[in-house]
Amino acid sequence: MKRSGKLMALTAVAVCGAMVMTACGGGSASKETKAPETQAATEAAAETEAAAETEAAGGEEAAAGDLNSKTLDEIIEAAQAEGKLSSVGMPDGWANWGMLWQDLADNYGIEHDDVDMSSAEELAQFQVDATKDIGDVGQAFGPQAVEQDLVQGYKTSYWDSVYDYAKGEDGKWMIGYMGVTTILANEDLIDEEAPKSWEDVKNGTYKISFGDITGGNCQAAITALALGVGEGKTLEDIDLDAAFEYLTELAEAGRINTVDITQANFESGEVPVGVVWSFTGIPYAQNITNYTMVPNVPSDGAVMSGYASVINKNATHPNAAALAREVIFSDAGQTYLALAGAVTTRSDYVVPEEYADQTLSADQYANAYVIEDTALYSQVCEQIVTRWNEEIQPLLVQ
Repeated sequence: MKRSGKLMALTAVAVCGAMVMTACGGGSASKETKAPETQAATEAAAETEAAAETEAAGGEEAAAGDLNSKTLDEIIEAAQAEGKLSSVGMPDGWANWGMLWQDLADNYGIEHDDVDMSSAEELAQFQVDATKDIGDVGQAFGPQAVEQDLVQGYKTSYWDSVYDYAKGEDGKWMIGYMGVTTILANEDLIDEEAPKSWEDVKNGTYKISFGDITGGNCQAAITALALGVGEGKTLEDIDLDAAFEYLTELAEAGRINTVDITQANFESGEVPVGVVWSFTGIPYAQNITNYTMVPNVPSDGAVMSGYASVINKNATHPNAAALAREVIFSDAGQTYLALAGAVTTRSDYVVPEEYADQTLSADQYANAYVIEDTALYSQVCEQIVTRWNEEIQPLLVQ
């Protein structure tokens, strides 16, 4: 397929904002937020009435052709004829989506708009609005979308090189990128070197922030901690006792920071060290210029979890949505994601040499545990939330 010739210029697209990734699938404790819930809900509701008028037409159009039965040239031709793409939960500043939309505009003449919202809201929107063509949902929400019969498949020409854990049957969901546990440290505000392991953190003297326990980021961080300091190295035998002994020791020493892990709080110095996802930590480190910020994947315990693109079963612009996914998995698209601090999901993709110093190297996340069983992970997270509230929260008097 045609590749973007403007990758260098597109790297100027902003990659910032508070990005909190889904850790567990389903349930109130697993909800991630890319934009304020109230704002997203208001915008979504405002569009529902207009969307209802187009839903029938969109459903007929989608049903008229199986995307997987088309050649890439046919997808491109039909996408250019549609000329437009509407997404949900894929704003410019999240995961470098701005680069993707610019690619589609420059190379295929496709216009784009987005309404930012959480994964649960995206699926709810698909139920009522055929004008929303494609979304980006937390890993556990892909299978959920299939169960609810909300999506259609497109496998892309890169299907065979995408890791098995990153794709659903017939391409009804495909994970384009993963985040990996990252400890982001402000070396100007701590006495030690930036920690590279949970052992380093334990031996430090600084305060560390994990974020809100109800958020996926915190739950994933504690999962990674448990895999790092406990005897069990999988979700099946995870040792939460070891993790909570570790956290209790930090809390009793006054070393757990309750300030949220936003870029603004790192930038102000309120958070000297925090545990975040790589696609948050690396952009933060690049964007914060008043301090020396150093991101490291903990060598003794890290987890990886991702986001999946889903195409509305009744999409008004199904071919444009398929083409967007095609670009996501192209060399250019995977580079956009790598530049955002993500771990890519094509086994044969290699980051171009000129971008190597701006992205994670494979050896940094080689030992990270890939979360595949989202149901089991959800159970682990529920235990983490319960134990945090019972054992750690009472110690956090600040």
